[in-house]
Amino acid sequence: MTDADGVLAGLRVIEISSFVAAPLGGMTLAQLGADMIRVDPVGGAADQARWPRTSDGASLYWAGLNKGKRSVTIDFRSPRGRELIAALVTAPGPDRGILLTNAVGRRFLEHGTLRRHRPDLIQVVVSGYRDGSPAVDYTVNAALGFPWLTGPEELAAPVNHVLPAWDMACGLHAAIAILAAERRRRIHGTGGLVNIALYDVALAMVGNLGLLAEAQVNHVQRERIGNYLYGGFGRDFRTRDQHTVMVVALTARHWNDLMKVTELAGTVDQLAGILGADFSTDDHRFRYREVVAGLLRPWFESRDADEIERQLTGTSVLFSRYRSVADLVGDGREELIAHPMMAEVDQPGIGRFLAPGSPLEFADSSARTARTAPVLGEHTAEVLSEILGLSGPELGELGRQRVIGEAP
Repeated sequence: MTDADGVLAGLRVIEISSFVAAPLGGMTLAQLGADMIRVDPVGGAADQARWPRTSDGASLYWAGLNKGKRSVTIDFRSPRGRELIAALVTAPGPDRGILLTNAVGRRFLEHGTLRRHRPDLIQVVVSGYRDGSPAVDYTVNAALGFPWLTGPEELAAPVNHVLPAWDMACGLHAAIAILAAERRRRIHGTGGLVNIALYDVALAMVGNLGLLAEAQVNHVQRERIGNYLYGGFGRDFRTRDQHTVMVVALTARHWNDLMKVTELAGTVDQLAGILGADFSTDDHRFRYREVVAGLLRPWFESRDADEIERQLTGTSVLFSRYRSVADLVGDGREELIAHPMMAEVDQPGIGRFLAPGSPLEFADSSARTARTAPVLGEHTAEVLSEILGLSGPELGELGRQRVIGEAP
């Protein structure tokens, strides 16, 4: 899929953002062909140099979350700079007039101010809490109980996991919000303001997963269970060659295949008779998980990881050995290279590395193109000339006045 025939080709969105959620929302649209124009202050926003970085200080984070966008830098403090930003946001056209931002508290970006120039403006605002106060994934996660569910059973302290799950969900909600609002505008001719709070996205999922109801209806505080699967059978095992393999049996078929390959069906049937258990059910597989794990452990400990993978391959059992990210680009490099979503890009200022395109695979397309991120301010003159019709001398004067950033 190329920009020309991407499913969102022709859609233009102005993005004023930092951190994870809003940039991810914009990149999600860019990877589907939308013209995403990221506008930053001259010199960059807070995430311009965010970790991880190369030894030379180039942000791999920036390169990862801004793929496929165009980059413009404008002085947010100057009146002329604010005029330029407003003009970009409210530029005429049926697939224009869309702003994605997590910049809260800037009066010149308020919806009421901008819609004076374009009444059908679509504006999606990402915030921490719905009142506009700030929050990040770590603080939201802490507020909603997950750190008390994560980690080994014997640990007394909370464990705040490193995956920015709520940022990811919030960013994808932001992309959905833009598409939903744009469809409504096509049908009814009206734009509007859409607010998305990181906390609200996380709270919704706590409810959707049944955690709130579990605590309220059952009057329980769910305990930590380490790497066991909650409500079924799943856990990890060490292998003879000191690898660790995660094994999950979610269904009766998974369970039967696991019993067959490990030749433990008869033993487990005897155990079921002694305990009065029915291991065809999730309930009893979970209730007696430690006993079952004790029976399975010798089978895994007496085999190398490669042999275990060969024996489990072709069965319905869900499994994977634990790998580090370094393993993925080391021993797993050929697997990554062969993946149709992945491609090696040559990122200016960083060099060549493997990067993903869109995870969405359309049946009528054979490619999910991975692209580089822009260099900060790379498209400033191009975008201002194309959208606002500014001439070379006008752009030169704006540059001399430091209203816009110089192209690299």
